[in-house]
Amino acid sequence: MLIRRERGVDTTAVAAVHRSAFAAQYATSGGGGTQDPPEVALMAELRSDPGWIPTLSMVAVSGDTVVGHVCVTRATVGPFPVLALGPIGVLADRQHRGIGSALLHAVVGAADALDEPLIGLLGSLDYYPRFGFQPAERLGIIPDQPEWASHFQVRPLTAYDSQILGEFRYADPFYAL
Repeated sequence: MLIRRERGVDTTAVAAVHRSAFAAQYATSGGGGTQDPPEVALMAELRSDPGWIPTLSMVAVSGDTVVGHVCVTRATVGPFPVLALGPIGVLADRQHRGIGSALLHAVVGAADALDEPLIGLLGSLDYYPRFGFQPAERLGIIPDQPEWASHFQVRPLTAYDSQILGEFRYADPFYAL
């Protein structure tokens, strides 16, 4: 498996990854049918948003097949530019094989190398702490949607500054979900 930057020719494959990764979640929560999971449309919207960072959109490739994808986009904490992780997805039949972990390590390492201060995300309290994510409130950061507070986490990077405090805001497409 190879982790590399997403290329323009990967757009369809990335959509297929998120369609596969999230289909079961939405089918069991009443979505059902053939409607795409919202992560598919989110990716299309993010690519045309000013918060899109092509350098930090990565795919996992096995042979000639894109089997996973992760991206981070520009976000803010008050006046400070930071990053937001997501979506991240792995083809359903390739999950639980370390692909998601490899993608997370790659994107966190790349963001750190670019001197970004921190990455925020809304996600599992059982999964993301193993990658250094912690409850955001510990660092004085709160999500702009109060209902997200229990699962909102941040990962400080090498360039982190403790003066980064306040309200976290994702790129606009996240609010259209």
